[in-house]
Amino acid sequence: MDEMTTYSGYESLVESIGSLLDSARGQIATSVNTILVQTYWNIGKYIVEFEQSGSQRAEYGSNLLNRLSADLTHRYGKGFSRSNIIYMRKFYCSFPKSETVSHVLSWSHYFEILKSDDPLEISFYAKECEAQKWSVRELKRQKSTALFQRFALSKDKEGILQLANQGIEVQKPEDIIRDPFVLEFTGLPELPTWNEKTLEDALASNLSMFMLELGKGFAFVARQYHIPLGGRHFHVDLVFYNVILKAYCLIDLKKDGVQHEDIGRMNLYLNYFKHEVCTEGDNEPFGIVLGAEKDRLTVQYALEGINNQLFVSRYQLYLPDKSALSREVYRIIEAHAKEG
Repeated sequence: MDEMTTYSGYESLVESIGSLLDSARGQIATSVNTILVQTYWNIGKYIVEFEQSGSQRAEYGSNLLNRLSADLTHRYGKGFSRSNIIYMRKFYCSFPKSETVSHVLSWSHYFEILKSDDPLEISFYAKECEAQKWSVRELKRQKSTALFQRFALSKDKEGILQLANQGIEVQKPEDIIRDPFVLEFTGLPELPTWNEKTLEDALASNLSMFMLELGKGFAFVARQYHIPLGGRHFHVDLVFYNVILKAYCLIDLKKDGVQHEDIGRMNLYLNYFKHEVCTEGDNEPFGIVLGAEKDRLTVQYALEGINNQLFVSRYQLYLPDKSALSREVYRIIEAHAKEG
């Protein structure tokens, strides 16, 4: 054994110094990120102001960004490709007020967010990415599943604008229900055959991705939660707890369409949780019956008279057509504008 390690408290000294270094490195990385983001914003500002000055714009015309990229690269090295210069300019145009630029998000976050040409979508993902502390990988996944469009389709014009400006505000279960839920990460379409157990296994194996899809505030509790009633044994496929709503969330999976008996069974589960599981401080649980299909009239009649917070939603195992969803969102906005 090394002689130094025999001294009392030496390991503690090493750990303390290690913690200090880790903290310092984290602060340095954060500081560097903040400076980089602010610098790129200012570069974008300088470019726009230069373009707006008139005579210079006429002199350089559309070649400005090409010339600027070449000159900056020659003088300062990598990082000033034409595409980067374009995004710096777009960065300033999308966030013209410096106080709206987040010091939490990295340039890699903003670069991904700015790939959209929709100002509403850009604003939404910037707000949500900051609030949820998404990694760049998580951000890419949310964009690829058209998260903004899926939420926007359930709102009117004012609701869509509020969603873009404030992000998702979770105050009740309805605020986090998605229709459809996108479960492309399971890889199930590639399997020749699969059933509800296969789907449950896939979700459990990709729990972090599923919780990202579920949304804000979810913590995993159990799968196949056992409910003994009247000599019979029932099992809830997946149980979560939402720390924002302070409520249990019960999820029952259906491979095909949702039937009326599925809704009745979920209502039974919710009643059991209200009386046997929830404790002081918990709000009423809510349930989601998640199926590949749902018949509107069947769901409507099956839910009529049920006082529990019970939702029926669809899932799909492939990425949605984002362009089609975007067109539908703007159709809603235009329709409300005409009505106004």
